[in-house]
Amino acid sequence: MRRSYMANNGNYPQPQYQDTSRMLEEENEQMESELSGKVKALKSLSIDIGVEVKEQHMLLSQMDEDFESSGGLLGKTMGRLRGITKAGHWKLWLYIALFAFFVFFMCWVIVRFR
Repeated sequence: MRRSYMANNGNYPQPQYQDTSRMLEEENEQMESELSGKVKALKSLSIDIGVEVKEQHMLLSQMDEDFESSGGLLGKTMGRLRGITKAGHWKLWLYIALFAFFVFFMCWVIVRFR
């Protein structure tokens, strides 16, 4: 920013000082209005960032709840599989193996004779 006392260093007459002073005031007002616009834009941007952070926090909370519920379901399933394994239900494992063999055989037939 320019200082008004620098304009009148003894080389210029008094009317020139008033014109320079007016010019400096107009320039300062213009810079003030530009700065005000930038401050408004920054305020709007910070408010938008705050809203986005709140939305992302809500989504993360929901995702955390979903993971906890799926973890519980997976834990129950693993418990059932351990129960089946410890009980020694060999017929059940035979049925699962035969079903898998049948599925792979049907896939092979479909691909082979297509």
